[in-house]
Amino acid sequence: MTGRDCQAADSQLDLFRADYALRERISARARNLRIEVRPDREVVLVYPRWVPRAEALAFLHSREAWVRDKLAELEVRAPVPARARWDGTDEILFGGQLVPVCIEPATLRQIQVRLEPEVVTVFAPPATCREPARLERALRHALMRRAQTLARQLLDAEAARLGVRWHALLVRDPRTQWGSCGPDGTISLSWRLVMAPAAAFRYVVVHELCHRVHMDHSPRFWALVERQMPDFEVHKRWLNEHGPRLLHYLPPRRRA
Repeated sequence: MTGRDCQAADSQLDLFRADYALRERISARARNLRIEVRPDREVVLVYPRWVPRAEALAFLHSREAWVRDKLAELEVRAPVPARARWDGTDEILFGGQLVPVCIEPATLRQIQVRLEPEVVTVFAPPATCREPARLERALRHALMRRAQTLARQLLDAEAARLGVRWHALLVRDPRTQWGSCGPDGTISLSWRLVMAPAAAFRYVVVHELCHRVHMDHSPRFWALVERQMPDFEVHKRWLNEHGPRLLHYLPPRRRA
């Protein structure tokens, strides 16, 4: 298809795009066109390198009704939590449980965060208590540090069980996947897994380490995942059903 075809496909989607944020991703691994609908109303159009962009956009247009239904389903299943109010009434998922976020004025130079199974406490200088951006940043960093600590513990334990090695750990905030494994053994994980149940966090670690044996999602790969974690389907399902909520807590501030 020509550039004119692309423009025509774009114009067909203009009205539809008002309902969501479209992100196109050309994938070297993808074999087919696919659409990923995210709970923050982001729609990811994934297509192989050999598929023309106009064809990919036409495919998305043809699935308009399905995308709308999926967006509505996610909104009902995982309503978007309100942004943190920092007034003592906030709650956050931590280890799979909804816990209160308490603000404690303290004589400190820097904000400190204490993470406990029953409560998350943010100790802040009185003046800082009125600066939501700084409070949010401090809480996010504390959760990222905890995620990194837990991830290293899980990687060491599960790698030993599986008989593989991992090279490095990256803890980031991806919007489309919970983890990934590079060819050199670099494991990348979402810090938001610290908000999920411990078993769901472990499932993602097991999943990525199994890619050290099989760099694909073949039947052999899934058989290995099941051998390492027989009930992995339960935790995979939890992430599919509840994971969207995790993406709404402490959303990253977008650059202008």
